[in-house]
Amino acid sequence: MEMSDEDAAAILYDWQIWARPSQLLPAGDWTTWLLLAGRGFGKTRTGAEGIRELLARGYGRLGLIAPTAADTRDVMVEGESGILATSPPWARPIYEASKRRLTWPNGAQAALYSADEPERLRGPQHDAIWADELAAWRRPEAWDMAMFGLRLGERPLALVTTTPKPVRLVRELLSDPTTFVTRGSTYDNSANLAPSFVAQIVKKYEGTRLGRQELHAELLDDNPGALWKRTQLDALRVDGYPTLERIVIAIDPAVTSSEESDETGIVVAGRAQVNGEAHAFVLDDVSGRYSPNEWAQLVANTFRLQKADRVIAEVNNGGDLVEANLRTVDRNLPFTKVHASRGKRVRAEPIASLYEQGRVHHVGSLDLLEDQLCTWDPTLGEKSPDRLDALVWALTELMLSEPEAGFFGESI
Repeated sequence: MEMSDEDAAAILYDWQIWARPSQLLPAGDWTTWLLLAGRGFGKTRTGAEGIRELLARGYGRLGLIAPTAADTRDVMVEGESGILATSPPWARPIYEASKRRLTWPNGAQAALYSADEPERLRGPQHDAIWADELAAWRRPEAWDMAMFGLRLGERPLALVTTTPKPVRLVRELLSDPTTFVTRGSTYDNSANLAPSFVAQIVKKYEGTRLGRQELHAELLDDNPGALWKRTQLDALRVDGYPTLERIVIAIDPAVTSSEESDETGIVVAGRAQVNGEAHAFVLDDVSGRYSPNEWAQLVANTFRLQKADRVIAEVNNGGDLVEANLRTVDRNLPFTKVHASRGKRVRAEPIASLYEQGRVHHVGSLDLLEDQLCTWDPTLGEKSPDRLDALVWALTELMLSEPEAGFFGESI
């Protein structure tokens, strides 16, 4: 008996046939499905097919959120396992890139968002969202904004697909009784992965701490060799702060600005007197991958927004070009050059000691910065992350130097 083209197409696009059980929407009474899985597991396909299933159940006002706008477009929508590629021709949505919108033949719509722009989530309402790579969101408040808008229909749902990292959002979801958790590893999908990926990447990282996180999807907590601990950061966290006597912005500039480049670390911190003792308050972390003009403009804008007193920048990489870059956007920024004349561990240890003394407080959650603090192991000779470096420079200037002199630096 021959199969008709229609029957063949129906089978080809029937996810219930092709999916592994761990890739299907779970049964039961849950509000958030948290899929913690390793690289290559098939998280994107699972999320895209989850959206298809929700559409079949009558959901029609959807939100798609990824770490950046490019991720939402290139991975969730246009990616090889994204919504357009996995949708059958008779139910494929129209993608209007200029409107950041998908529209299905039945009238259902999905709006596209970037977690870098949480304010865009203020106001829109949805009956379901798909949040991809939540652990990598640089602005975790985007999740809060999404949750405020998840209020349509009888049973609003959130699908979260991410490689695990022990950031606050992931830990809170894991402890929430309304979260259904699914875990998976790279090996679950090995039959569909390129042999070169298995040979070059999987074998390289198997047995390492990074491999446990990225391949086996283990949620690793603090690195035993790290100078900071999450329990310590949580205990010192504050929602507000007293009047600050000085505010600085510290920069650890990247040499290049491609997608593979290091981040430019940009951290804002201030100092205040608490019971007669100097305390530091870390106000913001706006680090990221920027072009030289982008980070210079961001620093100038942040300087004005925070009413800062001085900009601190490491000039080991880039030298005078770092200052020249800042001067192109604001000639009058008070600026201090700092030179890394000592090893990173030697510079970081006095700052870690200030935390141990209870004299440094993070204002709100700074998840990506805190992730670096609690995972960097100086005993392994690893390059210290850029957010961490910027933090060290800022707190050194505030807490270990004279008020108007740079630590091993030159004020200008």
